[in-house]
Amino acid sequence: MVKSDGIQRLGQGAYWQDLAAGQKFDTFRRTVTETDLVNFISVTGMLEAIFIDSTFAGGAMPGRPVPGALTYTLIEGFILQSMIQGTGLAMLELHQVIHLPVHVGDTIHAEIEVTDIRPTSRAGRAVVTSVNRVLNQHGDCVMTYTAKRLLAGR
Repeated sequence: MVKSDGIQRLGQGAYWQDLAAGQKFDTFRRTVTETDLVNFISVTGMLEAIFIDSTFAGGAMPGRPVPGALTYTLIEGFILQSMIQGTGLAMLELHQVIHLPVHVGDTIHAEIEVTDIRPTSRAGRAVVTSVNRVLNQHGDCVMTYTAKRLLAGR
């Protein structure tokens, strides 16, 4: 975005008019750390044994799994910092499917595809739908989610 003084703003997200159905994006990658897990479960209260006890024998899986909500929010952080910073108005709907667990030490990123753009009756806004595929360091799809967001226009 170029401000009225002619200077371009770094980090400005896309206006809905800058997007098109079928457009694809790839986020940066991020390794999930033990600190990420501890901070997330502490602030959310997700103090389940599977997340707080590395020796928990009754767990559904070995290793240090992280909540699916942590995986989703790390990806949303990438999207916020790049694609919708300053233009995202609201998350309207979210449908999420978790395919595989993410563990401490896994590196994740997302492939984002804009699938629909519908201008609203209120000028300067549109509902933008995207399908977001979260992949681990092996290329395995660990999560898929569809998001409908209200984005600002020019």
